[in-house]
Amino acid sequence: MNGVFSAVREHEPKAGLTISSPSGLKAETGVDYFSLGAGTEISSEKYDRPVIYFGLYGHGVYQLGNGREVQWRVVRPGEILMTPANTLCRKETADGCVYAEIMPGKEIQMNEAVKAGEVFQLGMAVPYEKGSVVNMDVASNDQMKFAVMAFDEGTGLSPHSAPGDALAFALEGKAVIGYEGKEYPIEAGENFRFEKGGIHSIQADGKFKMALLLLLA
Repeated sequence: MNGVFSAVREHEPKAGLTISSPSGLKAETGVDYFSLGAGTEISSEKYDRPVIYFGLYGHGVYQLGNGREVQWRVVRPGEILMTPANTLCRKETADGCVYAEIMPGKEIQMNEAVKAGEVFQLGMAVPYEKGSVVNMDVASNDQMKFAVMAFDEGTGLSPHSAPGDALAFALEGKAVIGYEGKEYPIEAGENFRFEKGGIHSIQADGKFKMALLLLLA
């Protein structure tokens, strides 16, 4: 279903439970939501591909590797952690958390500012520029693109269509998304889903930042 929604409200943590839910997006790149109740964990696991963990609510604690090489990382809302292929990763939370797991079907090219195994704050990646829209590709391959954008007050994107399904994550401020002839106000903490070929536009309501996941295959 397209339109504004809140992944956090739809996947609110529940005491004693860890819940995984598919996003419904059909592509080579897997996108799932995970909800961890307070005091729960997901035991160490690894995949044969890189994984991007995108914090949406609460504090998730990630244990990378094992033995003497173990590293701990805390991911908060608006932050991402990229783990390389075949990297053990355990997740836990003291108070409950929600995150999106983005699993590309193949290796990805990361922006030089993003280091594997390090937490990266998306909102700080791009500055506001007077009268402009600023875009930075965070990760990409021929099947997906993950970017972060900053819209100065009064700026926006004219109506256009995307070459694949897309998922927007509002990080800061407010905007109005035009989609197939209707307008949808969106604000920090909310999400919007676009279908391939759907005509859409974005108009900032003040200053606005968002992350965008575009699935190309």
